[in-house]
Amino acid sequence: MPRRHAALATLLAVPVLTATLLTLTGCAPTVSLDAAADSNDPGCAEISVRLPDTVADKAERETNAQATGAWGDPAAVLLRCGVPPIGATTKPCITVNGIDWVLMTDLDKDPTAKTLVYQTFGRTPATQVVIDHVSGASDAAVLPEFASAIATIPQTRKCLSTLDTGATPTPAPTK
Repeated sequence: MPRRHAALATLLAVPVLTATLLTLTGCAPTVSLDAAADSNDPGCAEISVRLPDTVADKAERETNAQATGAWGDPAAVLLRCGVPPIGATTKPCITVNGIDWVLMTDLDKDPTAKTLVYQTFGRTPATQVVIDHVSGASDAAVLPEFASAIATIPQTRKCLSTLDTGATPTPAPTK
């Protein structure tokens, strides 16, 4: 009789083990990220619950840090909410679907950079997005995807060009 119970237990364990293995092998591993300093800001929770399931046709991945997101396998797009906001800057700023983004990657130092980092401007908490161009993700396909989530954070400042500030560009020297 005990032999019969052992056989039954083994028989019942096989489907459970098979289901567990299929679940584990069918999922990409968790993306390891560091939470930003202010990731516990309630604004980051507002953004987090509104993040899209796909970005630039890349599926969302699980992350191990609060107020973060990742898309693609391998991860092609990373997001961290709660990074320190930036003040006035001369870095390039673009507005995409009502969200001001500052290009944090210094293309003057590395014009062939394969990974670009953008950060929201004029919103606290600030959000950072890293785009890996090697994966085929483009800024034009990625940044618009976050507009509705980030728009939940009120904008207190806007990017300005030198034309907006009244500054006069320095004339180039003549020969």
